[in-house]
Amino acid sequence: MEPKALSQERLEDLADLYDNAPCGYIILLPDGRIGRANATLANWLEIPVQELVGGKFRERLTMPGRILFETHLVPALRMHGSVTEIALDLLTGTSAKLPVFVSANERRDDNDALEFTRVIIFKATDRRSFEQSLVRSREEASKGLAEEKATGALREQFIAVLGHDLRNPLASVEAGLRMVSKEPLSPKQARLIGLMQASSQRMHRLIDDVLDLARGQLGSGLTLSLDASMPLEHTLRQVIDELASTHPEVNIEVNIAIDRSIACDHGRMGQLVSNLLGNALTHGAADKPIRVDATAGSDWLTVSVSNAGDPIPPAAMAQLFRPFFRGTVRASANGLGLGLHIASMIAQAHGGTLTVSSTPAETRFTFRMPLQARPSDDFEAATSP
Repeated sequence: MEPKALSQERLEDLADLYDNAPCGYIILLPDGRIGRANATLANWLEIPVQELVGGKFRERLTMPGRILFETHLVPALRMHGSVTEIALDLLTGTSAKLPVFVSANERRDDNDALEFTRVIIFKATDRRSFEQSLVRSREEASKGLAEEKATGALREQFIAVLGHDLRNPLASVEAGLRMVSKEPLSPKQARLIGLMQASSQRMHRLIDDVLDLARGQLGSGLTLSLDASMPLEHTLRQVIDELASTHPEVNIEVNIAIDRSIACDHGRMGQLVSNLLGNALTHGAADKPIRVDATAGSDWLTVSVSNAGDPIPPAAMAQLFRPFFRGTVRASANGLGLGLHIASMIAQAHGGTLTVSSTPAETRFTFRMPLQARPSDDFEAATSP
């Protein structure tokens, strides 16, 4: 008796599992009528089980669902014997749509005659909402990316055009100042002319920085004019002497040991050293010397600029070579925050690197360039946004 009672209990469990499963079950007869349905599906549709049984399954579908059922699901069942996750919309008792996924397989007798079709149904409301949300998010992201690219391109083109347009009036101002400086001037007038010329030269450097930034951001990259015939030491000393003359209160120690020709763009190398030395003059301790070292070994050219003063905060270290980053500067210091960014662009254009280290004792920027390698052909990719 005990085995029989256990078997009966199992049958009851199976019946409960069928009726109250977390999915809908139906059995379709060969003529398309519903031979059996579970309580879960009936609850979803808000239709009693007895009303579902005996009715045509296709009548519980929306019109697009009926078309898909007749043209895809039924032929696929006949051909393959099963289908998986077909998206359909069922109609509830209140004619509301219920999105579902339908999977089915057939049972056939020994003569290949259809006996019935097992159908399992899962609610697709949450999944479809999620998929639609993903589609919307992707469309919004694509739209936002396109708008950002368009805005970025317009901004960069504006910078480039602005830089070129500023050169023309500035050139006229500089030409006028040169003409006036040749005339007899009083000491006061000569001093004013000198200040105006210094201001125009500074403006010229700012415009050059903006144009260099625009070239890098627009993807054309910095242009190099390689020349191994000129001694690099002369170029470096000229730049250092120019800055030293404008900061006579600062001690600049120079150690240059370059006894071989260097194929590089001398103008750009001078710009790199000028930017690094200018940065040291702006941020370094005024009462401590600044040191410039340049050496050329068999494989590497190394140029470094070091200064004493407060160390660079760790949070700022990762930002130093980004455009327009200025950190904390003195009230008298002016600039766009492009100097270090452009210096790093020049280093990359020469196939080299520009790194920084900063401790309480010293902040040092170091440029290293391999002497055997040609300037990087990948610089445009490296400077593109």
